[in-house]
Parts: sequence; structure tokens; C-alpha cells
Amino acid sequence: MVNINGNLFPESALTLALNNRGLNYGDAVFETIRTLNGKIFFWEDHYFRMMSSMRILRMEIPMNFTMEFLESEILRTLETSVEKNSSFRVKILVWRKEGGKYTPASREIEYAISLEKLDHPFYILKDSACEVELFKDYFISSGLLSTIKSNNRLINILGSIYAEENAYDNCFLLNEHKQIVEALNGNVFLVSGNTVKTPPLSDGCLNGIMRKQLIAIMNTLPEFVMVEESISPFELQKADEIYITNVISGIVPITKYRKKEYGNDLGKILLPKINLRAGMN
Repeated sequence: MVNINGNLFPESALTLALNNRGLNYGDAVFETIRTLNGKIFFWEDHYFRMMSSMRILRMEIPMNFTMEFLESEILRTLETSVEKNSSFRVKILVWRKEGGKYTPASREIEYAISLEKLDHPFYILKDSACEVELFKDYFISSGLLSTIKSNNRLINILGSIYAEENAYDNCFLLNEHKQIVEALNGNVFLVSGNTVKTPPLSDGCLNGIMRKQLIAIMNTLPEFVMVEESISPFELQKADEIYITNVISGIVPITKYRKKEYGNDLGKILLPKINLRAGMN
């Protein structure tokens, strides 16, 4: 079932208006959330990031769009599944109401909540190969708009097609200054010795929920130094370990970039800690 503005519909019954502003102008934001047994991982972080994104896009946030209201709508949608106690990827999509061209006729919003079952209840550290390359055809613009989860993801789409055509598992995206910003589907953490580095938000990387959680965990580990600094592509082959992180997959170790192969020692340390935080959140 899909929740559209508080009403539940079978997916087969859904239709999309041709003048939907998300479809026509990319006038939409979204959140992808992980749940287990009706529990929403890192819900407060997701909620406040979504509210921040809506404010940046100057959407009119309804008075009833509280954290408690949206949580209840997510849980109500989960209740419709016969496997409601399984692990799910929940997507909340918010778009501005139809009408207008570039200038909207209204700043009011509509929303949808959809579900996708996941295979594993908690985060795991996969041991499968993950070879990456740079995607250099187009660049992410550094700045505030690049940090939000809008549905303008053309660079990610084209990078994913490039990876598929060239048998890579993922790609690193660059900003206009030729700095590593993120991967196709998550933030990037680079390990060199005892220093762990991730790009700052000012470089244009997504303000990731898992990124925030891992930075907080890293700052509790005295044997490591966590820094938010720009990453040059030249640093990649000097690194000991590289990870892609997002709230659905958790921590994904990069195994190869060009001729360099990487370990995943830090990932083994972080995995139980992030599962603990997800369970306690």
C-alpha cells in the first residue's frame, strides 16, 4: 500500500497527474528511511533534515506536519503489510501542489509514503567486491542546494549508467573544484593511518543521516582523528580504506580503485556501534 496525503491505496490503483510539479520541475524533496519491527531508525534526524529541505525550497509546511504526525503515518502505512515486522526501506516524497510554471501557483505541499522490504534486519558488512571509478562527465555544484535530498538526481543517474556500462560497482562524484564530494548513493569516508576524512557540506555533499551518525561515533574513538576536509582524487590511491555510507546499506567498503585495493578494518569496528545506535535510537 501507498499513503497519499493520509489516504491508503494499492500501488496498482495509483495515477500521477501530468502537471505534477515534482515530475515537471523537480519541485520535490524526499527521505529514505530504514525501519525494523515498526521502529524507525534515526527518525528525529530524518524529520529535521526533511523540514530543513522544505524550508530551503520555500515550501509551505502544514501545521499538522509534526514529527509525531509523520511517524504515525509511516507506522500506519507499515501496518498494511503482511510482513509489517520485517525490515523496510520507507520513502517519504513531498512535492509542491500542482499549478503554475517556474513560479508555483501555491506553496502548499502533498506527500506520499511508500514501502520496500529489505533482506536484512540490521546493517551488515558485505564482503563482496566493490570497485569504483571517478565520474567526470558532470559535476555537483558546491553549495546548500546540493546538500538536500531533492529529486533532481540527474548526475547520480548518469553516473550509475556510466558505472553499469563500464562494469564498476559505484563511482565517486566531483564538484566544480574537482574535489571528491560523494558516491552515487552515499557519503564517502577515507581512512589514512589513524585519520578519517569526509568532505564538508560546503563542498556540496549530501547532508547524510549515516554520515552524521558515523562522525559522532568517530569522535568517541580516541585512537582515530575525525576531520571534515576536502578530498582530492590524488588522495584515493594513498588511502588505506574507503567507505560509502547511507542509511539503507549502512557502511559499504570499497575494495578497489584503479590499481589500489583496500582493507575494511575500521568498518568492522564501526558496524556493531552503528547497529547499537540504530537499535537504541
